[in-house]
Amino acid sequence: MERDEVQTAGGAALEAPWVSAAPDGAQAYAHEAPPQAGLEDLPDTSTDAVPHVTPGTALQPLPRHRSPLHPCFAGIRRRIAIISDHASPLDVLGSRDCGGQNVYVAQLARELGRAGHLVDVFTRRDAPDQRPVVQWTENIRVVHVPAGPPHHVPKEELLPCIDEFARHVTRFVRRQRGDYDIVHANFFMSGMVAQHLKATLGLPFVITFHALGRVRRRAQGSADTFPVARMRIEATLMRAADRVIAECPQDRLDMERLYGAPLSRIAIAPCGFAPDELWPVPMREARARLGLDPSRFVVLQLGRMVPRKGVDTVIQGVAMLRHRHGVDAQLLVVGGGDGDDGLELARLRSLATDLGVGAHVRFDGQQPRHLLRDYYSAADVFASTPWYEPFGITPVEAMACARPVVGSEVGGIKSTVSDGHTGFLVPSRDPAALAERLARLQRQPGLARAMGDAGRRRACEHYTWRHVAGQLSAIYAEVLEAKHHAAQAAVQPEPRIP
Repeated sequence: MERDEVQTAGGAALEAPWVSAAPDGAQAYAHEAPPQAGLEDLPDTSTDAVPHVTPGTALQPLPRHRSPLHPCFAGIRRRIAIISDHASPLDVLGSRDCGGQNVYVAQLARELGRAGHLVDVFTRRDAPDQRPVVQWTENIRVVHVPAGPPHHVPKEELLPCIDEFARHVTRFVRRQRGDYDIVHANFFMSGMVAQHLKATLGLPFVITFHALGRVRRRAQGSADTFPVARMRIEATLMRAADRVIAECPQDRLDMERLYGAPLSRIAIAPCGFAPDELWPVPMREARARLGLDPSRFVVLQLGRMVPRKGVDTVIQGVAMLRHRHGVDAQLLVVGGGDGDDGLELARLRSLATDLGVGAHVRFDGQQPRHLLRDYYSAADVFASTPWYEPFGITPVEAMACARPVVGSEVGGIKSTVSDGHTGFLVPSRDPAALAERLARLQRQPGLARAMGDAGRRRACEHYTWRHVAGQLSAIYAEVLEAKHHAAQAAVQPEPRIP
């Protein structure tokens, strides 16, 4: 049998089929690599003599650091398909269309893989040199689906590509050895693909929307350029999915009130942070590495540079902090730098200049994940003032680094930030309220430290990705158990009538 190559995330190549060693010599997952021509030319692996693990097969005990995430998964290796049409786990955070969903998909896949489950992440091919299948880490593959042109397309324009995406994924799934146990769709277009898989192959699916069209339209008005059909599609998916995952109580409330979604189908599981990636760093050390003045009051804003994130509110708030409250404050803005983000950055730079704080706002652009703990730790306060926010990962990350958060009282931020305990909540688009809270934290450094410490405890208790993945694995288990009971009921003979 010919041995092709599967590219790893780092660019190196592995011979395929690649088989990882399970404990005590048990065979683990065989990753069959497709040829470079594309997904439509995948070999039919059903005739390939590659050792594999049938879904649901009991395994040897897993090492402790890979302990199963939920009792219902104990001793069972599941095959999980994660669909994320526009948000690849391999993308650079902070680039265009790259934000919280990319982090969510990447970290969820990692935790499921560490627990011994077999994960394939399906995302759209957006560059001509991308390999069809990338062996990302042990147990995790990233599958680049050829749907639409092989370059970046704004997610607002991707809907016409989804039928092609669904056909390619269906063909790929049919050619794998063994079925996926469950599909986890991310975003409404991924939900369309999952719904197609359920209709054609009988695969159950759950969906995390990450943002809702009706909420977005209400917040952005004419600036929202998604097709109107999005809202109808979302409503349909809320009834077709085996479970809908809300990221916070506000998300669930929006589904119920704006879409009439049945509460029995909705479960809540938040986003999180990775403790092996984010932790408090001594402020003086972090500032020295970033070239920041150790004596100034530093406010951090980090994320994608799009209008709805409200970065302009933070710039206006820091200007008021300097001019009205007399605080020698510096604002550090991290993220953005290309495409539409570049246009927004230019607007924000101009705004800072017009407000007389251009010399006190530092734009550092995109930064690699391993540097973010220095950025969070170098700040006195983290500010996040979006117009709306389905969840908001960055406030949790700031809390993980023991920094107080001043955030908009919207979406998930209302749940993650405990007002007066781990930070403050302020109305969105209210720079004066933001400036007042920042000034209070500057005047009361003891309060700021106490809030940072409380935030760190809260993040570690409720929002680690391992904890989140455990909640999601419980939801998967409930769906699979319900499917099993339904299948049993369907084959049971009708009771005889005497």
